Amino acid sequence: MRNRNDPRQYDELVTEWWKPDGVFAMLHWLAKSRGALVPPATGDSVLVDLGCGGGLTAPHVTGYRHIGVDLRQPNLSVAAHHGVVGIRGDAQRVPLADECADVVLAGEILEHVEDWRACVAEACRLLRPGGTLIVDTIADTALARLVAVRLAERVPGGPPPGIHDPALFVPPKGLVAECARHGVALRTWGVRPAIIPALRWLRTRRDGVPMVSTRSHSILYAGRGVKHAPSTSAR
Repeated sequence: MRNRNDPRQYDELVTEWWKPDGVFAMLHWLAKSRGALVPPATGDSVLVDLGCGGGLTAPHVTGYRHIGVDLRQPNLSVAAHHGVVGIRGDAQRVPLADECADVVLAGEILEHVEDWRACVAEACRLLRPGGTLIVDTIADTALARLVAVRLAERVPGGPPPGIHDPALFVPPKGLVAECARHGVALRTWGVRPAIIPALRWLRTRRDGVPMVSTRSHSILYAGRGVKHAPSTSAR
């Protein structure tokens, strides 16, 4: 029996990425929500997508050179079919230069790495001053462990069994503080599927489900922030 959060699971699930009614259904909904937070591209804009998986965010961003970083080559092969330039690498040690990106996405990745702080540091390192960081992840709370693991793994469209290790979930206040430490002022909010469309999807398995904002950060939450330019001393 494999441990929770074993990345080899993604190799076995690689054909599921683009099935809107498959095991990654909610990731489609989150990808659309995430894409709506990306600012318009200008000129030669670069977007780095950490833990890009099968490239689900690609249809929701335009005008960017979309670079996807992922540990699993099968994921990158799928993402390449959707216009993502794949780089095999660890989100905690990204093989890209400092300040190379106008936007960094860290969607549903922080709760899958052994050291989420290292991943945040890398995301901020990659951003140019004025660049935008967009994240979504699972909160380190008892409610999230109940809902996102024990319950969601039993619901169609929820995460595959064993895909999450609740020991890796991320405290919202800790994430905001860590981003600030690396020069990014992150604003966060809770997110959840819209209830009526979600119930309809469970019945029909058709159409997407919009993600809506909530005041509670207790389960899923998202964030967006901008990297400050370095301060300069007055002459």
